[in-house]
Amino acid sequence: MRKGKKRLCYLVLTVVLVLIEVCIARFVHDKIIRPYVGDILVVMCVWGFVRIFVPEGCRLLPLWVFLFAVFVEVLQYFEIVSKLGLSGNRFLSVLVGGTFDWVDIACYVAGCLILAAAELIIAKRNPCTPEAGMTEDKA
Repeated sequence: MRKGKKRLCYLVLTVVLVLIEVCIARFVHDKIIRPYVGDILVVMCVWGFVRIFVPEGCRLLPLWVFLFAVFVEVLQYFEIVSKLGLSGNRFLSVLVGGTFDWVDIACYVAGCLILAAAELIIAKRNPCTPEAGMTEDKA
């Protein structure tokens, strides 16, 4: 698949995931979907967004996404939004979040494991991609 087509697929995937996240945030107020599935989907959103710009290669992208998510969670632990005096900024408060939780990190692990499995499946379906550890012949 051409890079341009892959980028478009990742863009559509990211938009769909963001819309699902917004729907969960606005309309779902339960004890499973919102806190757990939402956190699993958020790492998938980040992964999809990065894949728009880097559609191939970067086999460790799920790991980098996980580390980024943990970094944001650590910012929550240190209450960075309020320490910067930005508590009144609803967008930043929602984006960064406000409460550190180990369960969130477990959800990020689950989401990134799903992403790593997806990366392996994608690599096996197209053995000439850098994810599969092979390069195309330049002959």
